[in-house]
Amino acid sequence: MPRDKALCMSQYAGKEGKDLMKQTVLKTTAAVLGAGLVSYLGTLAVPMLMLLGVMLLDYITGMIKAYIRAELNSKFGIKGILKKLCYMVMVAVGAAVDYLLRGAVIGAGITLDVKLFFGMLVTVWLTINELISVMENLAAIGVPGFPRLQRILKRLRRTVADDESGASDEKKE
Repeated sequence: MPRDKALCMSQYAGKEGKDLMKQTVLKTTAAVLGAGLVSYLGTLAVPMLMLLGVMLLDYITGMIKAYIRAELNSKFGIKGILKKLCYMVMVAVGAAVDYLLRGAVIGAGITLDVKLFFGMLVTVWLTINELISVMENLAAIGVPGFPRLQRILKRLRRTVADDESGASDEKKE
């Protein structure tokens, strides 16, 4: 066995070596799981990661706002976490609808280039809502914001809300 290989293997001897081995295995496992998830999600990976990041920011800023207002309550915290888990369920439902529609369209002999339309739509919509919530939390905390950005986000929310109420009004007629 070459000398440098023996040195390389000897670094795993002893307690420090076992700790190094555990770290290496954990990092490798995390990398493989992360790569597998990104590969599985495909186009939806980046928006999903963005949504997760914005949800985390919303949760943190909401907790800070509750702390400052002396309204910190574990029930509200758990409710917030459950709400965000339900957001992930909504994205999964959107992706499932995409999967089913794509299978039906392909079964009908129609070629379709779009893979994740509804999953992407739900993800982007939830991300916008979370960004609005982060801006509202920051304003309540007292952080000076960007009024133009806040107006744009609120206009987006109103536009979608108006479209939804108009669609429901049409169904009633």
